[in-house]
Amino acid sequence: MTKKNVSNDEQKQNKIYLLDVTNRDGVQTSRLGLAKLQKTMLNLYFNEMGIYQSEFGFPMTHHEENYLNANVELAEMGVISPMILSGWCRAVKEDIDYTLQQTNVRHLNISMSTSVQMTKGKFGDRMVRSPKEDPTKPNLIDKMVGALKKAKDSGMKTIGVNAEDASRTDMEFLIEFAQAAKENGADRIRYCDTLGYEDPFTSYERIYQLAKEVQIPIEMHFHNDLGMAVACSVAGAKGAIDAGVDAYINVTINGMGERAGNADMAGVILALKYSSGFENSKYILDERIKLSSIWKVSKYAAYAFGVPIPINQVGVGANAFAHESGIHADGALKDRRNYELYDFEELGRGDPETIETGRQITAGEYSGIKGFRNVYEKMEIEFKDENEAHKILELVRYANVHTQKPLTIDELKFIAQHPNVARKIMTMSPLVIITRKFL
Repeated sequence: MTKKNVSNDEQKQNKIYLLDVTNRDGVQTSRLGLAKLQKTMLNLYFNEMGIYQSEFGFPMTHHEENYLNANVELAEMGVISPMILSGWCRAVKEDIDYTLQQTNVRHLNISMSTSVQMTKGKFGDRMVRSPKEDPTKPNLIDKMVGALKKAKDSGMKTIGVNAEDASRTDMEFLIEFAQAAKENGADRIRYCDTLGYEDPFTSYERIYQLAKEVQIPIEMHFHNDLGMAVACSVAGAKGAIDAGVDAYINVTINGMGERAGNADMAGVILALKYSSGFENSKYILDERIKLSSIWKVSKYAAYAFGVPIPINQVGVGANAFAHESGIHADGALKDRRNYELYDFEELGRGDPETIETGRQITAGEYSGIKGFRNVYEKMEIEFKDENEAHKILELVRYANVHTQKPLTIDELKFIAQHPNVARKIMTMSPLVIITRKFL
């Protein structure tokens, strides 16, 4: 890829931020999913590690409402802060209305397909992309602008506009689409490589061109169908910074996501810190990022999703710092820099982990008060009276039913510290649909 000539002064003001989409795109992974308590724990962990924003769900989906509102409540309490919690919906006014009526979500990304393939494949002849194509038919730009104005006028604090299938969209229309979004109040444009079609070279060139022409911060959202999601993400971020705008890389923990997944959080952070084009460079990663938390978060996500971390996963896999062959082992023992690019301690690895092999008392859906108290006493958590203990026990029982897994120490602590919020997160009631028969 060709590096554009940009002065140091221009680049100092722009940074690369991480926007996690695990709780939106990651949970769309076929055959997998997360309980609402698990999604909440990830939000807490992401906030702790300095992630700028978490796209934490679908506000127009009924079963998400209590979870979304409870997490917004945690943000208002300062428990999840300063990380932004944002929702995702289609760029249609009905989704905006539902979001405003049913949830307290006030940061939003609205999505619209932009490629010829998806426009024709989804809408047929009913819609065109631009009024220039056929002024007599509804068009995507007007539809997006209508939804954007609705969201803006209704008090949304930040709004990103997603160009779905941007990587297969001709640049002329993509620039027209992004310009219309900017002129009507969008805060960012999300460049979506929906099919994982892009390569790092085209990612840089196209995102540079889009950012340069429109001068709006760019989100890059890459899928891993060709194994290049991380490479495309960092190349795209470089293009955005070179064009003079902030870059927001969409990531997921352990690369979870539809089909072959999304850009892996650990891989993106390590690439931005240690790859030859970024190490000690003018491309600045958000200083709040705490790489030392990634080991804990990665392990929790693997447990919650029920998907083991691959042995060769970047940074967090069991073999990421393992050496066996003679030359490598000898070299690593003499100086780890011979065969290790970064230190395992930076990722929060290296501390001994204790596995209980004797008697264990656990807390679950059938626990009694004695065993429950024993579990919490080991965590040095005391209850003010018997009534409070029974109240938390009941929530722990429900949480175990809710997750269908033994609760982690952090989950147990969260329930004890925020019982009212935990109750809301785990409360769901099916939407009642009334059908009428007309004679």
